[in-house]
Amino acid sequence: MTSTTIRVVPGSDTPTQRWTTRTWLLLLVVCIVIALDGLDVSMVGVALPAIGTELSLETGTLQWIVSAYVLGYGSLLLLGGRLADLLGRRRILLIALTVFALASLAGGLVSDPAIVIASRFVKGIAAAFTAPAAFSLITTNFAEGPSRNRAISIFTTFAASGFSLGLIVGGLMTSLSWRWTFLFSVPFAVAAVVLGLFFIPRDHVAKTGGHDMWGAVTLAVGMLTLVYTIVSAPEAGWGSLQTILGLAVAAAVLAAFAMIELRARHPLIRFGILREGFVARANISAIALFGSYVSFQFILTIYLQSVLGWPPLSMALALLPAGLVVVATAPFADRLIDRFGSRLLITVALGALSLGYLLFLRVGTTPVYTVDILPSVLLLGAGFALGFPAIQERATAGISNDEQGLAAGLVQSSSQVGAALVLAVTSALIAGGDLAADASAAQMLDGFRPGLILSTAVALAGFAVALAPRRRPHAVDAGVK
Repeated sequence: MTSTTIRVVPGSDTPTQRWTTRTWLLLLVVCIVIALDGLDVSMVGVALPAIGTELSLETGTLQWIVSAYVLGYGSLLLLGGRLADLLGRRRILLIALTVFALASLAGGLVSDPAIVIASRFVKGIAAAFTAPAAFSLITTNFAEGPSRNRAISIFTTFAASGFSLGLIVGGLMTSLSWRWTFLFSVPFAVAAVVLGLFFIPRDHVAKTGGHDMWGAVTLAVGMLTLVYTIVSAPEAGWGSLQTILGLAVAAAVLAAFAMIELRARHPLIRFGILREGFVARANISAIALFGSYVSFQFILTIYLQSVLGWPPLSMALALLPAGLVVVATAPFADRLIDRFGSRLLITVALGALSLGYLLFLRVGTTPVYTVDILPSVLLLGAGFALGFPAIQERATAGISNDEQGLAAGLVQSSSQVGAALVLAVTSALIAGGDLAADASAAQMLDGFRPGLILSTAVALAGFAVALAPRRRPHAVDAGVK
């Protein structure tokens, strides 16, 4: 059941959809959901220095407030996408969104660091179910082609704008209290649940299929072990028994996950999907985009507030141009994709990000904003605005409806797992610098540079993959370039 009607344009064999009021309201609900996901990550990122000061957290522990979310998100996205296909997208979305609201409320009211981090992990798990369900509601309610591209463009406008404008909202909320960066999402999540009860069409539970719980467990345990080991390595020592054993256990568990998936009757991820369309390249691009962007944001917020001493609101205003670029560009993403193709947009996006990071490497302790910071901010905004929707479209083009949730979950999982791993390594590099509590601004900046170089290298690697010629053609829709 869908909330759209199909008609054929006279003189053309191409069906188009006429959007009704219910269509727009359905789209509004899923757009609120994805905007909240983006807002949550970037808002809390801005608040990290304030959280660290009030709760007395060091950088290595502080990054877990971000990593706990993206790790819970990335570890279970594949399961979330598969369960949305099997148990019903409406049901999964509404239940998980309710959990998201409750966890947001809890995180904003407590003062125990462990509970704050735990609430972030629970929110990440909830988002792992809401995000693929929301995206697959679009791909199953809008016909592939111009209509779906238009819906995806609007959807990704909210996602990208939420992530970028979350920096601004986070600065405003943090100027009141860091707790508002947690509580801000609650009324919007509740509103989305209420609207969803009325305007998300009911879907049917799949009569066949399985849940592959062992696959989900081994993937989550493997990723948790890997990220925890990397984050703990600077303190424990990269050559210590703890680090070596942790990496070995993570590798063994992830290898077990791969074996389970190859033998499972209903695998969490059908590896064959990576050979379809542009799925593999889209997922690599997602890792490069989010892995570099989230890590750079982590360093940038600490640099502006801790090194330069800027208050949260000033930092938010400094990053405002990036959000404005996203808001101004993202609504036209569908037309850009139709005209130039998603591959070109992804290449340009990763090139813009790489250039932005490279330019920022020259920054010092007394920067001139318009010369040293603004160019990078504008390039990052352009890269995210072009890359995010193009990657989403490329990852799901040509995939059958019964695997849209899997494809959506896969690309979002790549995004979040990439972000978690690169952020973990970034934090480890910073912590490995052994910065003293009374370190000067110059010493702090020098300690951040390895992380900045890592973000740049990840983006450049993604750019190189995007530029590389395809080894063989794939059968995809003619509209995808």
